Amino acid sequence: MTVTFRREGDAGLVELANPPVNAMGLAVRQGLMDAVTWAENEPGLSRVIVSGKGRAFAAGGDAREFDGDPVPPHLPDVLDAIEASRVPWIAAAHGVALGGGAELMLACRYRIAAPGTKIGLPEVTLGVVPGAGGTQRLPRLVGLDTALDMIATGKPVGAADAQEMGLVDEVADDPVTHAMGLDIALVQDRPVLSTLDGPAADDAAVEKARASAEKRMRGQIAPQKAIDLVALSARSPFGEGLAQERATFVDLRSTEQARALRHIFFAERAAKAPDWLDAEPREIGKAAVVGGGTMGAGIAYALLLAGIGVTLLETDAEGVERAKANIGRIMDQSAKRGLLSVDKRRRIEAALTVTDDYGAAAEADLAIEAAFESMEVKKIVFAALEKALPADSVLATNTSYLDVNVIASGVADPSRLVGLHFFAPAHIMKLLEIVQGDETSHHALATGFALAKRLRKVPVLSGVCDGFVGNRILARYREAADTLLMDGTNPWELDEAMVEFGYAMGPYEAQDLSGLDIAHANRQRQAATRDPNRRYIPIGDRMVAEGRLGKKVGVGWYRYPGGGGKVVDPLIEDLVREEAHFAKVERRELSAKDIRHRLVLAMINEAADILAEGIAQTAADIDLVTVFGYGFPRWRGGLMHFADTFGPAAVLAELRALEAEDPIVWKPSAAIIECAEEGMAFAEYRPHS
Repeated sequence: MTVTFRREGDAGLVELANPPVNAMGLAVRQGLMDAVTWAENEPGLSRVIVSGKGRAFAAGGDAREFDGDPVPPHLPDVLDAIEASRVPWIAAAHGVALGGGAELMLACRYRIAAPGTKIGLPEVTLGVVPGAGGTQRLPRLVGLDTALDMIATGKPVGAADAQEMGLVDEVADDPVTHAMGLDIALVQDRPVLSTLDGPAADDAAVEKARASAEKRMRGQIAPQKAIDLVALSARSPFGEGLAQERATFVDLRSTEQARALRHIFFAERAAKAPDWLDAEPREIGKAAVVGGGTMGAGIAYALLLAGIGVTLLETDAEGVERAKANIGRIMDQSAKRGLLSVDKRRRIEAALTVTDDYGAAAEADLAIEAAFESMEVKKIVFAALEKALPADSVLATNTSYLDVNVIASGVADPSRLVGLHFFAPAHIMKLLEIVQGDETSHHALATGFALAKRLRKVPVLSGVCDGFVGNRILARYREAADTLLMDGTNPWELDEAMVEFGYAMGPYEAQDLSGLDIAHANRQRQAATRDPNRRYIPIGDRMVAEGRLGKKVGVGWYRYPGGGGKVVDPLIEDLVREEAHFAKVERRELSAKDIRHRLVLAMINEAADILAEGIAQTAADIDLVTVFGYGFPRWRGGLMHFADTFGPAAVLAELRALEAEDPIVWKPSAAIIECAEEGMAFAEYRPHS
C-alpha cells in the first residue's frame, strides 16, 4: 500500500509509503482520500497525524503523470477533504516536503517539522505553478512578500526558517511522537487556512518579484504566472483563487517549456554509471590534485567539501604560495556567502596539504591532473605521479581538449587513466564529463562515476575526441559566430540574439570572461590538422595579436572601464569591416532570427555527429552537457531535446539549404539523415557499434 493508516490510542496515524520519496501520484492521492474517509468514520479520534516513511515526507506530485490527462481524485480535492475533516490533521514532516508535500502540510491544521527538513514549492522549476492551493494558502499563512519569494523562485526553506516565518508551528526531533503528545485544544483552535482573509495587498512586492523573475528566469512563463496567482490571493476569495490556480496549472503542464523542464529533471536523475560497468570503484579517502591555478584550486576545494583529504601539488615554492592564495580566495568567497562556517573551514584547512613534493601524495587513492594544457607538461606530471603513488591508485586528467589516449600512452599502465573534465568554477559547476580512453579500465571509470556522485555532480560519459562533447560543440558554436561576425553583424548584436534565445550571455561576452587567448591557443593547436578547404575566420587571432584578451586586461570584444561592466567598443566594428575587406567578403544585414537560426543549427549538426561517432551515448547526455556546462537554456530542455521539438526532418531541410552555401561547414550529420529517413526522434537514436 502507498498510504497506510492505523489507530494508536485516540490518534490516527497516516503514513505515506511510496518510495523513494513518497511522490504523490494517483495511488497516494487515493490512499489519502481513503484515509480521510476512514478517519471520519473512526469514533473517538482526537487527531490524525500524517507523516512519510523513509527519507522524506513527500517530494511533490509524480511528474510522470503530467503528460496525460489529470485522473481523480485530484490533489486539490484531497486537500480540501483534509481541511474539512471533523478530525484535525497534523503534519509531521521530515526530510523534504516539496510541491504537493508542502501543500499537504498547508492543508493540515498544525505543522511540525524535524530539524533539517526542507519545505518548498518548486513547481516553477518544472514549468508549472503549484496546483493544489499553494499559491492561495501560503500567502494567507506567511504574508504576500514571503510567499512571492518562495513560490516565484521555487527555493525551499529549512525547518528553522520555516518556523520563524510561521510556515511550521514547531520543530521537533521526532515530529510524530511530538504530535501524539500535543494538547489537542491547541490544534483545534487553529483555523484552516482556506477560511482566513487574504494577505494585505503589496504592489511593490509584486513588482519586485516580477523584476527578479525576469532577470533570473528570463523567457520562462511559469514564474510570472505564479506571481499573478499569489497576487490574486490578496484580492479574491479563496475559492476563486483556487479555481484560477488549478486552471493555470493544467494549462501549463502541457506546454513545451514544462515538457522541456521535465525532460531535464528526469535526465539529471538518470545520469549515473552505465549498466555495463561491472567493476567496483576505488574508495577515495585521499586525493592528489596537480596544479593550483583556478581550475586545480576549485577541484581541490570540491574534494575537500566532500570530506576527501587533498594534497595539492605545484612545481615550486612560488607555485605553492599561489595555490594557497587561490584556495584561500575560494574559502573567503564561500564564507562571505554564508556557505562556510569557521569550524568547517578549520576542518578543511586541516585536510589540505599544499606542496611541491610529490612524495607527500604517496597515499593518494586518486590523482587529478589540472596542469597547463600541454601534452608535454601532462606527460611529465603523470610520470612523476606514477613514481609517487601506489600502483593501484586511479589517475585522472582534467584536460579540456587533448587526446586522453595519447596522455595514457605515456603511463606504464594506461588502464589506470580516466578523463575527469571539470568545469570552472569546479566547486560550483555541476557537470563532470567522464572520458573513457581506449585502455581505460572499468575500475577507473567506476571510480569516476562514484566520485561524481560523492561531489553531487551530473556525470556524462564521453568518448575521446577533440573537445569531448561540450567543448567540441562550443568550438563549432564559436566558429559559426565568427562567420556571422565576418559576414554582417557585430559582437553585441550577436550576443543579444543569444541572450534573447535564453543564454545568460552570448558567445563574445563569455569569451571575454574566459580569455580570448584560450580559444586562440586551441585554434593554433588545431592548425596542422584543419581542413585547408574549410573557411577560417582570423578576427579572433587579430584580437589576441592586438592584446585584446578580454576582461582580465580591460578590453576584448567589449571594453571594461575600471574593471567594471562591459561597454560596447565601436573600434571592433572597424576591425571587423577591415578583415571582411581583406577577405573580399561582401557583408550583408543579418537579423537576430538569422543569427539564432544558424548558431543553433550549427550546434545541433555538430552534436549529431558526436552521437553518430559514439562520443556521446544518448541525446539526453548531450542535453545535460549543454545545459549544465554551457548555459543552454534549461527551459528549452537541452540542445537535442530542442531539436526534437521541430524534428530531424525539419533540421535536415534547413541544413540542406545552408549546405548549398558552404558544403563543408554545413554538411548534414549522418545521424540527422538517418533519423529523418527512419522517422526517428533524436532521443531514440543510439550510436552504431
